[in-house]
Amino acid sequence: MPVPKKTKGMIAGVMGQVFKWPFRIALAGLYRAGFLPWQLTLLSLATTGIIGWLLVTGQRFLPGGLMILAGLFDIFDGSVARLRGEASRAGAFLDSVLDRVADIILFGCLFWSLAGQGHRLAAVLSLTSLIASLLVSYIRAAGEAMGFSVSEGLFQRLERFVVLLVGLMVPGALLPALILLTALGGFTVLQRMVSLWRQLPDARGRTEQTSVTKTRAPT
Repeated sequence: MPVPKKTKGMIAGVMGQVFKWPFRIALAGLYRAGFLPWQLTLLSLATTGIIGWLLVTGQRFLPGGLMILAGLFDIFDGSVARLRGEASRAGAFLDSVLDRVADIILFGCLFWSLAGQGHRLAAVLSLTSLIASLLVSYIRAAGEAMGFSVSEGLFQRLERFVVLLVGLMVPGALLPALILLTALGGFTVLQRMVSLWRQLPDARGRTEQTSVTKTRAPT
């Protein structure tokens, strides 16, 4: 039975250990119930859409609670795919794209709601949180496209999810949560940029060495 996918983050390791067995039990239940990976993916996106609408209407606690449900669907879709032997690059690509769509819905609707209520600072921070989130994902994708591994980061998707959840459900915690999301999200962007930059000289060195080798090769 698969365990939660390992990620490098501030709380990912602890969460993985604490919820390892509950995760396996729930995964077995979803598998026996006949759920397919794409169904869980679409359920996660649909739940996120409802959350966005609730945020626009000014609600906070209920959207926070529904985030737990959307997050569980998002976690289990990939695990169900691996358990069924249906994991594929196409599925991973779709999941990654829809994760970014979910981020845009959450932070975009939160910005709309906060701006409409006159909370300008919080509204701006919701946008900067979104930008940091998208940059973290973009740097990883760009690095992998060049053949590098860029998965480092103190503050990744799980951490962003937990902080926003607390910010929505705990009275008075939204502004501090958005400050934390912006600050630590920006720090993670820097971490990944530094990680990728450090790998680039090695790539240039390998390219130059290959070029020299080809030049010296006998004809």
